[in-house]
Amino acid sequence: MKIKAAIMPSGGSAFEFDDVMIEDPRDDEIRVKIKGVGLCHTDLVFSSGMAPYPFPAVFGHEGAGIVEAVGKDVTKVQPGDAVLMTFRSCGTCDRCDDGHPPYCRSMLDLNYNGRREDGTSALKNDDGDVSSNFFGQSSFATHAITYERNVVKVDADLPVEIMGPLGCGVQTGVGSVLRAFKAEPGSSLMVLGGGSVGLSAVMGGKIAGCDPIIVVEPVAARRELAIELGATHAIDPTGVDDLAAAVREILPLGVSYALDTSGVPAVQAAAVQGLGSMGVLGLVGVSPPDITLPGEVNSVMTFGQTIRGIIEGDSEPDVFIPELVDYYKAGKLPFDKMVKTFKLSDINQAIHAQHSGECVKVVLIPD
Repeated sequence: MKIKAAIMPSGGSAFEFDDVMIEDPRDDEIRVKIKGVGLCHTDLVFSSGMAPYPFPAVFGHEGAGIVEAVGKDVTKVQPGDAVLMTFRSCGTCDRCDDGHPPYCRSMLDLNYNGRREDGTSALKNDDGDVSSNFFGQSSFATHAITYERNVVKVDADLPVEIMGPLGCGVQTGVGSVLRAFKAEPGSSLMVLGGGSVGLSAVMGGKIAGCDPIIVVEPVAARRELAIELGATHAIDPTGVDDLAAAVREILPLGVSYALDTSGVPAVQAAAVQGLGSMGVLGLVGVSPPDITLPGEVNSVMTFGQTIRGIIEGDSEPDVFIPELVDYYKAGKLPFDKMVKTFKLSDINQAIHAQHSGECVKVVLIPD
């Protein structure tokens, strides 16, 4: 079947919107007609060539749409169902059994290889294979092949075209606070970076009852939106000489929880300095290669602090994404305030708009 897709021909070049052939779903596969797909920083990291990946490739891992066809072994969804897609996991290892599928023992193979487990790709063009299966979906396209483990059925009366970010960025931010931190009511929260993951963490902090909620973000419009979404304080890091000192002016004893979405080593170091006794720093921002953990060992030990990596908010999608949908319906998770839509064929302009701070969260709509 011929479809349209945003193809990255080689790392760091521009996306090309062109025809590709997509295979029919195999016995364990699902074909989804994409109604919208979020643009995530992880897509840009891999498409830039910073992380190893076979090119040409179709990326995209915040897809949402309508099930069009299923293989004979699929029982979770059927044609006509509205779904959003998230990361893929095996469902059989100890991490999946324990409710922590983001740390699935097969996470790398299932999400970052560009191929099925047998080495084949679901996508081809006139020159041969085009890498597919990114996060088990490759949804920068009009259609995607995916799997039962990484689809979640949603109500068809929702705005399905913008629901995809619940599968990664929103899930990561909210889940970091509610699931990874398990933040208690009245605990303090600092979020470093006011992009879609950071602002989702702000909303998660408000749901959890955190107070105060401090956002550190250089773009004024994003600081304003953070306040609207529940932050109690917003700091412009370009306007302070010592970020940790600025935080301790608000909280002299330091913060309970800090979430770094920036990946910037100097920001991470300041976050550790702003932690209180037994404070926790979560790392979700992608850093340059070979960066060491922030913090002075003896200080971290003395104050009983924790520095931990977090993937996908430590979420179990079949459990947590329906919770996110319920929060959205109840008006507690207005993530749509972050969203700006672009045509999928305008993906390069959309990337520029998101990078420049013109918008917080791009959702691409297939032409």
